[in-house]
Amino acid sequence: MTTAVLFGGPSPEHDVSILTGLQALRALADRRPTGIYWTTTGAFFTVAPDVEAEAFLEGVPRGSSEITLRVGEGGGFVAPGGRLGRERRLDVDVVVLATHGGPGEDGTLQAALDLAGLAYTGPTVAGAALGMDKWAFGALAAQSGLPTLARALLTPATSTLAFEGPYILKPRFGGSSIGIDVVADLETARARLSANAHLARGCVIEPYRDDLADLQIAVTTYPDVRLSQVERPLRRSSAAEILDYRDKYVGGEGMVSAPRELPAVISTEQASLIEHCARVLAEAASVRGVARIDFLANERELYVNEINTIPGSLAKHLFVDPPLAFTSLLTGLLDEALARPAHRYSAEGADGSVLRSAGSIAAKLA
Repeated sequence: MTTAVLFGGPSPEHDVSILTGLQALRALADRRPTGIYWTTTGAFFTVAPDVEAEAFLEGVPRGSSEITLRVGEGGGFVAPGGRLGRERRLDVDVVVLATHGGPGEDGTLQAALDLAGLAYTGPTVAGAALGMDKWAFGALAAQSGLPTLARALLTPATSTLAFEGPYILKPRFGGSSIGIDVVADLETARARLSANAHLARGCVIEPYRDDLADLQIAVTTYPDVRLSQVERPLRRSSAAEILDYRDKYVGGEGMVSAPRELPAVISTEQASLIEHCARVLAEAASVRGVARIDFLANERELYVNEINTIPGSLAKHLFVDPPLAFTSLLTGLLDEALARPAHRYSAEGADGSVLRSAGSIAAKLA
């Protein structure tokens, strides 16, 4: 099996994606994987498997080679042939996706890889799109009978809400904690729609509960559903309103170096409810690969918050009892990518019968 690790991308989580990708490259070193760097402008480059994070500070690392992703028959990643040589298709059977946020996690990249005929780890197009849409995912969780906070879509025309402030505003389409605002009242919330660029594509508004803290659990799906220990991520500042981007990722190794309580000190009943919710969502949200499900909780209440379908460091640090080596986690993702392809296109039913009975196109325009 020839393997590539794809990371980066035009996303606010670009830098964290690089860290996850480089960790995966190191863990898969025995397979001699190809490193594929996706720039913030959308170009692809092969990079050395032993490249360090600092090499990306100025953009594309020295010695990298640009490649192209081609869809259709014979598609895949293609290297140019130079002035006299022919193009060369990279020998890649399966791609490990370490692409957090943006088009790497919302289904865009997954759709391109499906069209190119490349196997890949992580969510399908549908699973990725659902996980990135906080409004749709919240509705799915509620419809599945799981506990969720009240939630609404906020627009400039919103004049009333079914719940009182203070409020938390979240980009409808976005990962991590980027773009989240906490406001006191509805008037301020509406004003943030034009001031916060991350809310331009849609805004989900919920009641802000400062008595609720974060809990999270990871789930893998191959060969069977497996759950990690429950983690309580910790805020770097006790005065912080939310677990923010710095809490999660600014520590040198992405999520691995973030402060935490693992396993979380919670009741047996709450742990059982979290595990139940995770198993329900693994099926309902079409989880594939490894995902992290986030909750908000106090000692008495628990609510499903959101899902991260390509989590930081691929949630490798959460599987501690029993321990799961990162190499073993990645091997499972690769095996699943080949055994359970994300999608297979079919032209069944396109037998020409509609075309034979169509008649004149001009007559249909009359």
